[in-house]
Amino acid sequence: MAIQLDHLMVPARDKLRSARLLAELLDVPWSETGIGPFAPVYLNDGLTLDFDEWGEPFPLLHFCFRVSPEQFEAILGRLKARGIAYRSAVHGPVDYRVDSEHGGAIVYWNEPDGHQWEMLTVSYARQA
Repeated sequence: MAIQLDHLMVPARDKLRSARLLAELLDVPWSETGIGPFAPVYLNDGLTLDFDEWGEPFPLLHFCFRVSPEQFEAILGRLKARGIAYRSAVHGPVDYRVDSEHGGAIVYWNEPDGHQWEMLTVSYARQA
């Protein structure tokens, strides 16, 4: 059997707020309750993000979601509709632009606890 990533824990100040926001932006299911203390966001049939409330300080993490061009436009539309600041560079200023220099479309945004989300249509990490 090939090794597959099953779930990741995401530290949060308010796990329900954070899980709900990400699930609504990505248009994926989530639950207020999961196994243990978690609020799970079901990204696909094989990967879950388990939001958990942690004390301060907690690590800020970066997550990248590869999506279809149609999903990209829909998610970008939801970011815009909610007034969520986004940018074209990982460490750049908020410029409300989409990066298209890597053969696809890329945007970055931060959620309320500071975690950085990235969305792209073509993986630059896996060129082959």
